[in-house]
Amino acid sequence: MTTSGSAATLRSGAARDRLALALDVQDRAAALALVERFAADFGVMKVGLELFVAEGPSLVRDIVATGCRVFLDLKLHDIPNTVERAARSAGALGVWLLTLHTQGGPDVLAAGARGLAEGAEMSSGSSMPSVAPVALGVTVLTSDAEATPEVLTQLAALAHDSGCGGLVCAASDLPTVSAAAPGLLRVVPGIRPTGVSAADQRRVATPSAALAAGADLLVIGRAITAAPDPQAAAAAIVAEVAAELARA
Repeated sequence: MTTSGSAATLRSGAARDRLALALDVQDRAAALALVERFAADFGVMKVGLELFVAEGPSLVRDIVATGCRVFLDLKLHDIPNTVERAARSAGALGVWLLTLHTQGGPDVLAAGARGLAEGAEMSSGSSMPSVAPVALGVTVLTSDAEATPEVLTQLAALAHDSGCGGLVCAASDLPTVSAAAPGLLRVVPGIRPTGVSAADQRRVATPSAALAAGADLLVIGRAITAAPDPQAAAAAIVAEVAAELARA
């Protein structure tokens, strides 16, 4: 499947396909409990650096086995050979999305995208994702207060030209990065429903605002996992996303 096909397929999906739950916990039991509790509403589960260091590849395999797509958010940034080998291992695990830091430059991004695709091709059986894996170029973190159009344009174009299939950016960055790198999958963290604290995030948006700006996949964590009633918080977000998709 081509990159554009992957993005187009996601954009035509239901609310569940457009939502990723950040499993920002420290142990396997807590992570799998979140997967079981919210898999009906979130089609993608994000494993970040904290959880991956604590529990490793076996947890990723277990989540893939549940039928959820896995977003492995490691923001790889090292010499090209190291990134390529790490990305190949991630692809063999059956992950759908893998982040690479655009600050690594074109050789690092190209190596990561190549390794991810090779790893997926080497894998076989039920662990294979239903769509081709996508290397995501991380632009400017949503915890940063500012992202200039010049920097965003440069980083988005770099990711596109280096073979990445998608980008990670704040909702407010979407017009700029979409113009610089059309057709790429647009993944947006820093999602905060109305009334939810931004915490350490500086450039945030509501789910509906992010979708209206062009987001393909919304990454949501503490707005649900730290809510007084996580189930109610999740239901409200799903309803907001479904309503926005119906308007589109």
